[in-house]
Amino acid sequence: MPFHLDATDGSARAGTLTLPHGTVETPIFMPVGTQGSVKTLHPDELVELGSEIILGNTYHLWLRPGHELIAKMGGLHDFTTWQKPILTDSGGFQVWSLAKTRKITEEGVRFQSHLDGNKMMLTPELSMDIQAALGSDIAMLFDECPPYPCDEEYAAKSLALTSRWAKRCKDHIVKTNPHTAGKPQNHFGIVQGSIYADLREQSAKELVALDFDGYAIGGVSVGEPQEEMFRAIENAIPFLPQDKPRYAMGLGTPPQILEMISRGVDMFDCVMPTRIARHGTAFTLDGPIQIKNLIHASDPRPLCETSHPHVSRFSRSYIRHLFRAGEMLSLRLLSFHNLHFYLSLTRRARQAIADGTFSEFKESFIKRYNAKQTEP
Repeated sequence: MPFHLDATDGSARAGTLTLPHGTVETPIFMPVGTQGSVKTLHPDELVELGSEIILGNTYHLWLRPGHELIAKMGGLHDFTTWQKPILTDSGGFQVWSLAKTRKITEEGVRFQSHLDGNKMMLTPELSMDIQAALGSDIAMLFDECPPYPCDEEYAAKSLALTSRWAKRCKDHIVKTNPHTAGKPQNHFGIVQGSIYADLREQSAKELVALDFDGYAIGGVSVGEPQEEMFRAIENAIPFLPQDKPRYAMGLGTPPQILEMISRGVDMFDCVMPTRIARHGTAFTLDGPIQIKNLIHASDPRPLCETSHPHVSRFSRSYIRHLFRAGEMLSLRLLSFHNLHFYLSLTRRARQAIADGTFSEFKESFIKRYNAKQTEP
């Protein structure tokens, strides 16, 4: 995968990814489209937001409607009408978090579907085949996500299995040679190792030896304290190549994203912006607000001074009314707003890196964001 570092500021990086369906400027936040759709938003709205890449979920799309049907419909890009880059996860995390019962074996993971209880089996090879059929620009390797907390013995055994699965994924990729948009599909390895520094180092080195197109840091944001999350990143980054992209999976709050950028991470995803939007929470420069609170009942201001024009025309008072009335527009407006907040944050971070002012930008943003008192 062509990845070019455009600028650095300390450990923070600004780069450009060239993918089959377009280029992506990093640092980048990737909206999550679990079922082939970013919840409540039209693809044209994602374009208006400046989204450069979104996520699809291998586990969910495999179970419904099925990767064979999606391939028949021209792949995930044509099926969803989203013609910019897509990253698909491997399905491993969903098996870990959603399956009613699961049994991890050398072959793969046996589990019951969360939809109908049917017995299923997901292997490294099948995960790669599903993602090849979906036609994503970036496919993630199949891994085991260890729980938090877990002891070092369990983490070591889990890591060893993930490394063996990575080798099987690599062998299968070489054998099948998957392409999308006429170009080779890209594949990212996933560094595991829980909270143990030596295991994170071992995982990173073993994956780099297999020479993947990029590297993700997994097994974070699974219930561990924030300090352990940061340490997991710090324990992996030094052993990943400078000339390939780095992806922290499933993160995080706006301050966490800036902290991760300062540690050398390039790519992020998280369901938080749209999930909490559906419950009435909006991100602002002064921290999150709950729009349903009484304090906003007669507030004429927009959600935030940096709101996109698509949302800034509406007052907090009106959006609160929409939520209380159960109007769908409320979910759409807050989802759009929160994604704009995240996407503009990474764009501003990129500019600050180019200007050599990232540290000052990060400190100023986090100080203001965290200074706000809890709403009444």
